[in-house]
This record gives sequence, structure tokens and C-alpha cells, in this order.
Amino acid sequence: MELYDAIIRDTLDLLSSYTPKKLKVSNLINYEMCPNNELILSKDAAFELGANRLPSVNYSCVTTSNRLVEKDEILLYGEDLNEIKSDVPFARIVLLNINNLDDDHRAYNSIKNLDYVKYDIIPKGYMIRASSFDKREQVRVSKEAISKGINFEIIGNAYINKLKADKLVNAVSIIFITQNIPGFKKLTEYADKIEEITQTLNHVLKDMNLDCQSCNLKSICDEVDGMRETHFKSAKKQ
Repeated sequence: MELYDAIIRDTLDLLSSYTPKKLKVSNLINYEMCPNNELILSKDAAFELGANRLPSVNYSCVTTSNRLVEKDEILLYGEDLNEIKSDVPFARIVLLNINNLDDDHRAYNSIKNLDYVKYDIIPKGYMIRASSFDKREQVRVSKEAISKGINFEIIGNAYINKLKADKLVNAVSIIFITQNIPGFKKLTEYADKIEEITQTLNHVLKDMNLDCQSCNLKSICDEVDGMRETHFKSAKKQ
């Protein structure tokens, strides 16, 4: 699965000029998780990550390359939750190293399922509001959660542990950004491109039409390594 490799490389290149904090990866999380997203009122909030007027983006990418995602890691660019005093920009980026799947339909379903995992991770006092339309993710963090020691190490490990419960996943690199870097616009473009790639993958797995010149998604196939090969391979199976 190399369809998203260029996006991963671009993401890592964009962030290469900044130095992240490397947070501890652990299977143990000493923090309360909730079964459902809770309502945190403004008066109870310490601050918001990615508040309306500030940059915000989230996306996930999968790869089978050990070079792009070598190991589990949590990288933080900017301040941790206990250091933040007011609303800040926010990005949450998840890079997944997965086993190679010969069945492209299964690969597509696995990509979608892994992305849905984010809705199951609900730390207490961490109210997530995500929009699939504009790829934003806003988080309202409660004063109580700050007093109880919530931080990105806890959040990151919650994601890693949940994702690695799927045997398909070999390694997870999760990136948090609370620093107002100039690259937010580019990161949003990457998120849009990921959506285009995933939609195109869904299209080529369903569509028997092999006339590339007449396809309105030709530009994506031309740009993304492996997409056209996936289409022709899928058509042969059908």
C-alpha cells in the first residue's frame, strides 16, 4: 500500500525544520476514558485546541514502508496541554505502518475502519469536535482535566493502543501540533489530497471502465503511484 507514501513524505519534509518533543510510549494509561463524547461548557473549559479563528487540521495515512513509519512514537510540536494558557492552533496527524494486503477491497475497508478508531478515543475532559468536510479538529479541554494531569502523552498512547489492537497495524506515529507554524495551509492541502486518494481508490475498486481518458479522476491516478495498477488489477478480478 503505497498510495499515501508521497503525502507522508511531504508531511515529514514540512515538519523537518522543526524540533519536536518525543513523548513516552506506553501500554499503560493511568487516565479515565469515557464511553461517549462529553459536553464541556465554555465556563468549564481551560482552552480550545484549534478554536474557530485558529488553524486546525487532522488526517491519517497508511503505508507498508518501514522507512516511513519505523516504530511507535508520539511527537509534539509546540506546548503540551499543561503548558497552554489560551486557545492555540491544532493538528493531529496519524501515520500508520500496516501489513500489506493483497486484496485491495479489504485494504480499502481497513483504511476506513482505522480512521473510524478516532471516534472511540474519548479521554475525560477532552471534548472533540471534528469536521470531515473541512478536515478540522477542535478540542475543548476542561479545567478539571488539566488539574488531573491530562497531556499529549496520555492522548497519544490512547490512540496507539487502540490502533494496535488491530493486528493489521505494525507501528503508529502520532503527531500533535500546537505551534502556529506557517505550514498549516499545506497540511490542510495534504488532508484534502488524502480524501481524494481514498475516494479514487473506492471508485477504481467499483468501476469496470478502463478508459482512463474519459474518467474524471484521471488526474489522481496520474499523480498517485500505484492507483492505476490497482484499478486494472481490480478489473481483471471482476
